[in-house]
Amino acid sequence: MSRVTELKESTPPRPQHERHQPEKSILYRTIDQYYSEFRDYMAEQGRSLPFHVQKEFDEYLKCGRLEHGFLRVQCSSCHHERLVAFSCKRRGFCPSCGARRMAESAALLVDEVLPHQPMRQWVLSFPFQLRFLFASRPELMCKVLSIVYRVISSHLIKKAGLTQKTAKTGAVTLIQRFGSALNLNVHFHMLFLDGIYVENKHGKTTFQRTNAPTQEELARLVHTISHRVALYLERQGVLERDEENSYLQLDGMDEDPMQQLIGCSVSYRIAVGPQQGRKVFTLQTLPAIEEDGRYAQVAKESGFSLHAGVAAQAWERDKLERLCRYISRPAVSEKRLSLTSAGNIRYKLKTPYSDGTTHVIFEPLDFISKLASLVPKPRVNLTRFHGVFAPNSKHRVTVTPAKRGKSKQRGDLKEDKTPEERRAAMTWAQRLKRVFKIDVETCAHCGGAVKVIACIEDQQVIDKILSHLKKKDGLPLPPDALPEARAPPQTNLFG
Repeated sequence: MSRVTELKESTPPRPQHERHQPEKSILYRTIDQYYSEFRDYMAEQGRSLPFHVQKEFDEYLKCGRLEHGFLRVQCSSCHHERLVAFSCKRRGFCPSCGARRMAESAALLVDEVLPHQPMRQWVLSFPFQLRFLFASRPELMCKVLSIVYRVISSHLIKKAGLTQKTAKTGAVTLIQRFGSALNLNVHFHMLFLDGIYVENKHGKTTFQRTNAPTQEELARLVHTISHRVALYLERQGVLERDEENSYLQLDGMDEDPMQQLIGCSVSYRIAVGPQQGRKVFTLQTLPAIEEDGRYAQVAKESGFSLHAGVAAQAWERDKLERLCRYISRPAVSEKRLSLTSAGNIRYKLKTPYSDGTTHVIFEPLDFISKLASLVPKPRVNLTRFHGVFAPNSKHRVTVTPAKRGKSKQRGDLKEDKTPEERRAAMTWAQRLKRVFKIDVETCAHCGGAVKVIACIEDQQVIDKILSHLKKKDGLPLPPDALPEARAPPQTNLFG
């Protein structure tokens, strides 16, 4: 056997793309079967679902379904064709579109925003009452995020022995709205520069790294954050405090039909049905363990929790991209969904709780209510840029890999890309190739180039094509493959 043959035999097969079929998943089947019943139940209770929540469910039921439109892609060499279904592009609970957005966000941050400097993740969690408040009033959440950024950036600058005028830092915040038990848990994942930029007399910036925060520093920071957030909410009139307790003022918020669903999701309680108000059923399959925080970089106070134990060095770009994917991951993992013998939904926790809980179990209607509470309100940006990464920062053009931002000398946008290229997101093919090493732009049969040849949106044409694909020699065909081309009918030239 020749060496060339040995190399061919030892080369692992190239990963092939298979069309996502959401109609076969537990998540899709549950929503398809129970969503209309849940919507009618809410209407009977006098709390009709908001339009953006209804649209989230309606669009999800069309996502990835060939019956609602598709692209025809064809190999330029062997002419093999495939159908590619449209996606919903929603940002609530769709796993497919969430994974697309995760890959796109991580690639954008690593390639164009985050410089080749050490980065540290700061995670801030809030008390249950503030999670409810931020989900109901996102404008307050944005102001609180600004407070949190100022506290941490001031700490880094002061730790370097400099002042706000001579040193700058930066961060990117991804606001997560979900917990591992499908509960509503608004918290901040902040990718901070693990240091500061110092500007010299000539306008050039140099990076100066700071040491990792100690346990005592984290304790002081979480105390400062909790104190300043409470003062701000008091000034806004939504928080009242006495000597022993704090109370939220929710005047005017009871009219929102989502308040009851949000409250139950935040507090791990059942939102609909005869068991309404009771704790969600949990399954404990592991023994309870005692938490030992002596070596963990985390501090807690008054329901606030600040963690800063994960960092990536300047040369660890792969680790940084994995971290970006983690903090921008979708809310629902279909791999952790299963059905019980009674027809309820069982969801496996990503990490077991300290009391040994590994699963949560929902009745179908309550499961739908948990998904509804995860849908963000319209026009709420869940990714924020601070400091030197902010769009209006004069340092952005010098510190970001893509050199985006305003140049102080030129006073214009320093961009090599055209406006169309800047607005264009990463394509579906690029996402698959980057994350899963799958090249859908190359034909799996002959290695030729694959291109889009048609966009099918007319319902009559869709139905005609799909009905034709269901039959070939009396056997059903895969829904994502077209039959092989046939020769034209032969005519009798001598008849």
